Amino acid sequence: MKLFPQPDPIPEVPAAASPEPSSSAVRTDRNRLLQLRWASLLAMAAIASIIFPWLAPAQARAPLAGVTLSLLAVNLALQAGAARWLVGRWGAFLQLVIDLAAWGGFLYFAGGVTNPAIALLLPVVAVGASILPAAQAWLLAALAVGVYSLLWTFHQPVVLADAELAMHWHLAGMWISFGFSAATMVWFIVRLNTELGRREDELAVANAARARDAYVVGLGKLAAGAAHRLGTPLGTLCILSDELLRRSDLAAEVREDLELMRAQVGHCRDILNGLAREAGQPRAQEGGVVGVPAWVEQVVGRWQRLRPGAAVTVEAGEDGVRSAIVADASLGEALHNLVDNAANANARSAVPDAAVELRICVEGADVVVEVADRGPGIEPVQAARAVPPGAHGEGMGVGLILAQAALESHGGRLEFRPRPGGGTIACLRIPARRTCT
Repeated sequence: MKLFPQPDPIPEVPAAASPEPSSSAVRTDRNRLLQLRWASLLAMAAIASIIFPWLAPAQARAPLAGVTLSLLAVNLALQAGAARWLVGRWGAFLQLVIDLAAWGGFLYFAGGVTNPAIALLLPVVAVGASILPAAQAWLLAALAVGVYSLLWTFHQPVVLADAELAMHWHLAGMWISFGFSAATMVWFIVRLNTELGRREDELAVANAARARDAYVVGLGKLAAGAAHRLGTPLGTLCILSDELLRRSDLAAEVREDLELMRAQVGHCRDILNGLAREAGQPRAQEGGVVGVPAWVEQVVGRWQRLRPGAAVTVEAGEDGVRSAIVADASLGEALHNLVDNAANANARSAVPDAAVELRICVEGADVVVEVADRGPGIEPVQAARAVPPGAHGEGMGVGLILAQAALESHGGRLEFRPRPGGGTIACLRIPARRTCT
């Protein structure tokens, strides 16, 4: 007979409505626009300082240099944060309009539509389509077509030094402009797809966390009801065990077993009473800082009272001895569950009497508590997951889910890795608060 009913599967959490652009998204768009402008400046500088002196030495280059330097000043000012009002979608739109205006002015002095560099308006439109809402993207495209149309009529002609090769150099320029535009658009779109993939992964992690939290809340309601109902049978067991222990005709072995049973029932009632006291209490803040070795010994001692036949060893490095964390009851239950899982794994191994080994150390800003067993171990693909299902037993995996939820609420995380020689190492990473002296 199962004491608890099987809980429902972890619910699927619907995707949240599209939020406003986050600060990281806006920062990414701003960086992408700055990079586009550097590419535009590189193309302008090459045309003004290399191509025109070579193919059209009589062409005035001062206006081209003026437009290039003006766009350089705009880019440096934006990169330095001088125009902080150019943020958000409209800010990005205005920046792209500045880029179109700069290219329009540059091409006006460089032959207008007869200049193959007219194709470089396309990357501006493509980047705008990738980061702007539909209405703004279409407006930007319309402005680009308008600039193109104006340059058809209004521009200063370019006189090549060798007029007979004009068509040859025009075709060569078209090839170079096409290659530059294609490379620029592919580079930006690939980076955009990478960013979208990263955001999708973050959203999936957030949705999984929300689903797990909902599952934990459901388990909490189930546990509250079960704890309330268990009070009566546990009280009955206490009375029966006390009555049996009063009998004088009990064999010594039976009396010893009854005393152990009575002690275990008492531990169960203490656990239920502790849950009732701790339910709803906020997590301890800095006043609740505890030394990690003492905290681990307390949790292990409580666990051993429930499983007196299991062996546990605790080892702390020099830095681990002085480490401290903020811990509450949920974090203690997380460690309790992992120690219990490790003992269960040892019981199914080739060495059933192997001890559960705990090690305390400090890695960077985290205190790491390792719980190692000699069980059947886990596959690398399971170790990569935060909670590998079935890795430590045939149960529902509730203990691991609760352990991960408790660690995340403290800013930590739960990791698994295979143990050399067989077994599994569960690592609790908890932010350190201070060092004990």
